[in-house]
Amino acid sequence: MKKTPISHADEWLKGMESTIRNNGDIVATIQSFSFNGSATITKNWEGIPYLYNEFWTARQRQGHSIHEISYRACFKPQLPSFFIDLLTDPGDSVYDPFMGRGTTPIQAAIMGRRSVGSDANPLSALLVRPRLSAPKIDEVSHRLREIDWTFTESVRDDLLVFYHIDTLRQIHALRRYITERIQTGQFDRVDDWIRMVAINRLTGHSPGFFSVYTLPPNQAVSIDAQAKINFKRGQVPEARSVSAIIHKKTRTLLSDASFVTIDPLLYVCPSHSTPQIATGSIDLVVTSPPFLDIVQYAQDNWLRCWFAGLEVAQDSIAMYRKVEDWCAFINATFLELARTVRSGGYIAFEVGEVRKGKIELDKHVIEAIKDLPFNPIAVIVNVQEFTKTANCWGVSNNSSGTNTNRIVLCQRK
Repeated sequence: MKKTPISHADEWLKGMESTIRNNGDIVATIQSFSFNGSATITKNWEGIPYLYNEFWTARQRQGHSIHEISYRACFKPQLPSFFIDLLTDPGDSVYDPFMGRGTTPIQAAIMGRRSVGSDANPLSALLVRPRLSAPKIDEVSHRLREIDWTFTESVRDDLLVFYHIDTLRQIHALRRYITERIQTGQFDRVDDWIRMVAINRLTGHSPGFFSVYTLPPNQAVSIDAQAKINFKRGQVPEARSVSAIIHKKTRTLLSDASFVTIDPLLYVCPSHSTPQIATGSIDLVVTSPPFLDIVQYAQDNWLRCWFAGLEVAQDSIAMYRKVEDWCAFINATFLELARTVRSGGYIAFEVGEVRKGKIELDKHVIEAIKDLPFNPIAVIVNVQEFTKTANCWGVSNNSSGTNTNRIVLCQRK
């Protein structure tokens, strides 16, 4: 008899753990779920089931406020939440070797798991670490009042295309304060938090940022490009209060309930070399690697890196245009994961569509790991946009990868 799909995520997630622990049939468990009441459509490729449905969306549950930090190519917290609920118990270790803004390690902490994360970009750790040890709003308020916001030295004049002179002086004053606190050994988690929020507020397209109208905060344009934006829009930077903006954003980030982190581990290192992570210590990996469509992480974050005093070489961050090079990179990553993930542990490896669906990265992932100690379980295709006809949105609209997350789910032998 065909089972009627469960239509409410929370109800399904509540009963998931016992189902999997009892019968071990992960595929059948996922097939039983539907966020919107439509049956999961199953296809097969070389014996591996492809499961099409709406498994998570921004509407499934409100993401925790502390996630709201911008970074290029990040996924929604509902994605790691789905697999953390499905495949781990409280206290288990959840790891992301491409942690970016930290969606996976932070969601893991919110759900009572141990957070482990790494990224080749040192900016990533500056965005993630403070949110795993968040201060109280009163601590931030007090510290902001203590900072000397005056700055009478020379400023970086080329940045006046982004900032009013008074705002730029405040930014310089904050950079000076952070540098002095680090040099004198006084830098603490409150300072770490303030730096993180400031990094996220440097540029944007609303009065909630330090800058005049520009691109979103995760993609700073060049000086020349900003000058053109200013000319086209007929705009000049207005004076903004750096302290007030940091305080307001802090209130937003801390507006949801606090959570306790379990000994988080964060590293700056490439995905194929993580000697700091103990062998067999990871229960679940939820991650998304760089795709073939090149994202200029160093270039897009040049202003953030300037503020934080970081020098990030673009070639230190994985970028590949050729499929064979990308597959070699994936193979090297999984080879290291074969060491760090325990026997019986899981990897949920998200790859999106590239080059208008002409290249199916999920199949290349499966090919890249065929000689490694992993068993592919399924490819879970989360449909982002769909019509009322399940067959249309489940297959036709997404056969080329358009509007989907494709997660290769595998288990360590």
